[in-house]
Amino acid sequence: MLYSSLFAIAFLSATLLPLGSEALLLYDLSLGHSMILLWLFATFGNTLGAMFNYWLGLKGEAYLERKKYLSVEKMGKARKLFDKYGGAILLLSWAPVIGDPLTFIAGILNYSFKYFTLIVFAAKGLRYAVVISLAGYIL
Repeated sequence: MLYSSLFAIAFLSATLLPLGSEALLLYDLSLGHSMILLWLFATFGNTLGAMFNYWLGLKGEAYLERKKYLSVEKMGKARKLFDKYGGAILLLSWAPVIGDPLTFIAGILNYSFKYFTLIVFAAKGLRYAVVISLAGYIL
């Protein structure tokens, strides 16, 4: 139950919902649970949440354009960003505020799913590894 809760919170926090999973991760660490299992469940949950954002972007573009949430101007800016930095911009997928929209935009732009998954998994895994490492000094 503990690991599945972390997985679920990590998944939801990677979507466009305003949640964070680090507090639960730190709490679970303070109880002495396996660092490796916590890292795995948090990383996989967060990566799958980003994949969900990608899918929403991929499947929702026509709807968003029809509802006037997406404009040609906004899409042009997003394309420029991805053209300039390529997939490397997805290394910021872990970052608060900008990370979730980046994964959504990657879906809209139909960025390579294989590269998306690799980059996002690496970014999110590294973020959780840093949180766990810093927790060793705090807890």
